[in-house]
Amino acid sequence: MGDPSVVGLVGDLVVATRGEGGPGEVAVRVRGGIETFLAWSETPLPRGASVLVIGSRGPRTVEVVPWLSPTAIFGGDF
Repeated sequence: MGDPSVVGLVGDLVVATRGEGGPGEVAVRVRGGIETFLAWSETPLPRGASVLVIGSRGPRTVEVVPWLSPTAIFGGDF
């Protein structure tokens, strides 16, 4: 069983993902601190990209997709 408490949270990649070629690493604010997890994505994502955690693959391993905040898309405050 993975860590469902991080599913739905946004983080930043500290190590780029390589899609099917291998995981990267994501830093997520959780439990009052910042924790890192291995991060898998369908396509390669660059270091520094904001990502949304969409699933857990096991201990300290998550699935991510690219994330754009609503303010980056629509502007204004949310």
